[in-house]
Amino acid sequence: MPKSLPLPSDTLRVENLKKSFHKNQVLKGINLTVRPGESVGVIGPSGSGKSTLLRCINLLEKPDEGRLSYHGLSLDMARVRKKDLLAVRRFTAMVFQQFNLFKYKTALENVMEGLVVVQKLGKRDARDRAAACLTQVGLADRVDYYPSQLSGGQQQRVAIARSIALKPGIILFDEPTSALDPEMTGEVLRVIKEIADGGHTLIIVSHEMAFIADIANRVIFLDGGKILEEGTPKEIFAHPKEDRTKQFISKITAFGDFSI
Repeated sequence: MPKSLPLPSDTLRVENLKKSFHKNQVLKGINLTVRPGESVGVIGPSGSGKSTLLRCINLLEKPDEGRLSYHGLSLDMARVRKKDLLAVRRFTAMVFQQFNLFKYKTALENVMEGLVVVQKLGKRDARDRAAACLTQVGLADRVDYYPSQLSGGQQQRVAIARSIALKPGIILFDEPTSALDPEMTGEVLRVIKEIADGGHTLIIVSHEMAFIADIANRVIFLDGGKILEEGTPKEIFAHPKEDRTKQFISKITAFGDFSI
């Protein structure tokens, strides 16, 4: 049998990730590998641990146990030092459900903030990069608008521009359209698809199953804090192997508005 090729150094590896809240164990030993350029979709029922998984990878939540490796960095996730936290935040960026924009800063200033404060970029360079990223997400004519002057979809696109401006190795999307109405959802999903097509590495938690089927190279089905099944979109959505996955997928297709 031929030997498997070694993984690139900028492959994300998470091993035996566990997280509990009080007596409720939300993640029960997650093992996850994400290769550079991959778009990985994470699906599963509410309460299965999807958002907690992302928040643990970004160390917004402190895991009880687990190891994380990426591009020479290898750390015990339960014993993270400040320098480890900063290192993880340099290669990851998070797009949240609720946008998390500064309401008294313009779209341009929101995107510039991390570049100036975290990456110590000069204001002129930060302004140029922020403007370019806002143009990339279709908001060139909204750079001087405040969040209150923007629609929900536009605010989320500002949040996406803020993430790509940091040039992270991996972008984490936590239900990026859950706070949007259907009309605005499409414009945000289109931008995320363009980012994926540009070669960025993405991990996407979403309830938009047709979108996950279209964008993801690999789909992970999470239930009860465990990865029950993973595979290509066709394998997961059209030919699932596990009974629990079949049950979940059947509920999606029961309404006749999803196909692959």
